[in-house]
Amino acid sequence: MRIALAQLNPTVGDVAHNAAALADAYTAAVAAGAQLVVSGELGLTGYPPDDLLLKPAFIRAVRDHLDALASDIGTAPLLAGFPEDVREDGGPVGVIGEDAIPQGLANSAALLVDGQVGPVYRKQRIPNYGVFDEARYFRAGTELTVADVVGIPVGVTVCEDLWGDGGPVTESARQGARIVLSPNASPFHHGKRAEREHWARRHARDGGAWIVYVNLAGGQDDVVYDGDSFVMAPDGTVVARAEQFAEDLVVVDIDPAATSGEATSRTPRLTRAAAVYEAVVIGTRDYLRKNGFDRALIGVSGGIDSALAVAVAVDALGPEQVTAVAMPSPYSSPGSMTDARDLVDALGCTWLQLPIDEVMEAFDAVLAEPFAGTEAGIAEENIQSRIRGTLLMALSNKHGDLVLATGNKSEYAVGYATLYGDMAGGFAPLKDVYKTLVYELCRYRNAEFRPTWCGPAGPVIPTAIIDKPPSAELRPDQRDTDSLPEYDQLDAVLTGYIEQYHSVDRLVADGHDRQLVTTVTRMVDRAEYKRRQAPPGVKVTSRAFGRERRLPITNRWSG
Repeated sequence: MRIALAQLNPTVGDVAHNAAALADAYTAAVAAGAQLVVSGELGLTGYPPDDLLLKPAFIRAVRDHLDALASDIGTAPLLAGFPEDVREDGGPVGVIGEDAIPQGLANSAALLVDGQVGPVYRKQRIPNYGVFDEARYFRAGTELTVADVVGIPVGVTVCEDLWGDGGPVTESARQGARIVLSPNASPFHHGKRAEREHWARRHARDGGAWIVYVNLAGGQDDVVYDGDSFVMAPDGTVVARAEQFAEDLVVVDIDPAATSGEATSRTPRLTRAAAVYEAVVIGTRDYLRKNGFDRALIGVSGGIDSALAVAVAVDALGPEQVTAVAMPSPYSSPGSMTDARDLVDALGCTWLQLPIDEVMEAFDAVLAEPFAGTEAGIAEENIQSRIRGTLLMALSNKHGDLVLATGNKSEYAVGYATLYGDMAGGFAPLKDVYKTLVYELCRYRNAEFRPTWCGPAGPVIPTAIIDKPPSAELRPDQRDTDSLPEYDQLDAVLTGYIEQYHSVDRLVADGHDRQLVTTVTRMVDRAEYKRRQAPPGVKVTSRAFGRERRLPITNRWSG
């Protein structure tokens, strides 16, 4: 059987565009001789549609486009994912508000064939962890779907059905399926390829069936789908693989009677730095483009975070679409401004310099009376950051560019960021990137180049930026280590506390100093209110801030 893997980049809510993309992929696949075309999970709506699923008009529009798409499908089936209204099956309606449909839906995949919507499979394992919130909308299916495709029994499952032992994948194979289809909306984090292949390999070997795993590609708000779709033989060999972080159409021949296969196409495994950098670039590019922005604004200081953020923006959008704004204060060193200008010159983007000395003096004058009798401190320091945030937002309002915040995960974790200052922006590309990884990504960008990037090849981030001690430069001779531990120590504690939910005692048992752990965890706990007001950013770790880490702001538990 010749099967096509249609790895697409849908836009949530743009049902007409998504349906057209499916139709185009189907046409190309059939022209290449495909007898079956498989697309990703909820390909008609994009993933996750969230509370769009509670809008009856949206569900009706999706069904209309599904039927229209089916009318153009020939004898080669197309597997397409869509939210299916299943209330007619006798289950509870559960109305909340006028015309809402909570849990009256199934996360379904339909085989479209001969102009009709053919067999429909309803996802059985409903994920409700991490970034997934499907139990809010979907009820679990109960029936298997094993369809005859050119005389070959083919099982249909959806995403989470594969992530665990047993279940629909294994049962489909037991019922005779020689090939099991697995459309997915599986977001990237470092190490995700190994996790996917682990479960696919277990099912392939246990059931003796071929696994056709098709993922989405591209960015959607704070997640990036890294593609990397594949076909796996019953012996666990990956015989074909799609591109990572890009749309792709892979056509592969499968002998369903065979128990092993030979690789016919393969993309190399990316290093951690390469995969994370690509995810951040794609996530930034798609966030801007899908939300109607062509240009980005970034405040540059001569520091490493803003340097990496500008490089990412240029690689995502092109140098002509990025403006780097330097806003020096009396505490900005001449070296920092030189470094920032060298960065912008190397990347070829637009340079704008707006000194804030006079604005600071105006603030000092206005606040002189209410601040009288107090010593200068963090309040005065943060005014500088808030002036910069105000200037960036003014430029954004005037010209329609999106402001990119430059904070990293280490800073957001401990609250080393200023509300309405350096946290101002519409998107934060480095929000889930620890400070130690920021350095790694800078070195990677200077050493490597990919043809999909819009920026120039070669070293673009000055070594002076990478080598100097990090500083916010809000007071004379300031260093980050005045307020924080060394970043290698800090990030090790943060990883355990945030991503594994390790307790203070567990972190100490793992070899960390108790005073360090206590200080860091308290800082993390107290900064929740800041993170709630942070812009979205690209998820690259196993647990990012946002929908997969939900802690109360008003909270007296620590540790």
